[in-house]
Amino acid sequence: MRKPLVAAFFALALAAVGAAPAVAAPDAQPATVGKIATAPATQAKAETPTLKAVTLAGTVALSNCSGSVIRFPNSLDTDPALVMSNGHCLTAGFPAPGQVIVNQANSRTFGLLNSAGTQVATLRASKIAYATMTDTDVSIYQLTSTYATIRNNYGISPLTVQNTHPTAGTAITVASGYWKRLYSCNIDGFAYRLKEGDWTWKDSIRYTSACQTIGGTSGSPIVDQATGNVVGVNNTGNEDGARCTVNNPCEVSESGTVTVRQGINYGQETYQIPACFTTGNQLNLNASGCILPKP
Repeated sequence: MRKPLVAAFFALALAAVGAAPAVAAPDAQPATVGKIATAPATQAKAETPTLKAVTLAGTVALSNCSGSVIRFPNSLDTDPALVMSNGHCLTAGFPAPGQVIVNQANSRTFGLLNSAGTQVATLRASKIAYATMTDTDVSIYQLTSTYATIRNNYGISPLTVQNTHPTAGTAITVASGYWKRLYSCNIDGFAYRLKEGDWTWKDSIRYTSACQTIGGTSGSPIVDQATGNVVGVNNTGNEDGARCTVNNPCEVSESGTVTVRQGINYGQETYQIPACFTTGNQLNLNASGCILPKP
């Protein structure tokens, strides 16, 4: 997991010596640091001219991570807007294995970005609608603003979460609001189980090597370049080649075979989330088709 916790001066010191930080810094000024993927949108567009150009519009910067304003296929403009990030980006710390947080009052703020990566507003949560690090690594905040209010005031529309399973080979962009940077690559495949420390995630998205995400990109939406829809949420990568430790996830096959892929990064699928949010964007873990872990 790439939760950014170190101080700003430490991140800047690392950048000065040309090293990629394992974690980013809370309240640090986003900058170009360390190794990065084919981040500029212009470069991605030049390499894949037939695909849509993904921008930073609708992404958000958290104090320690990235995220995005999302909607589901059945969401209405009058519904309270939602922000998605990682479960491990909660300010209260990592949820324990098996822990599921639902409808918990929260007033966290998020910096809303436009297509150029300029912050145009500060959005505020009213609650954590859902968060867990069990089976997946996700947090979803309900905001005090509706989609219509955000669009009318700031000209920003939410990103739509796709409700079908993503496909291997799909061209994707990981859009980091924290670093104001885009990482473009393809879905290489899927890990039956991804184990990192005490946590295990199911059916995780594996990127091709071009997406060299860094600390602070946790919680970024994974956007399908062909549709502009969100197919996952970025959350981790194997940094040192270690086996199944924190910051060094390993893949576990259905037969139990363990594979370590140093330098490869991962995200968690989000297609299963829309079924769990019904009328008014309200969480209903008992809704038909909802398979998210329950408390």
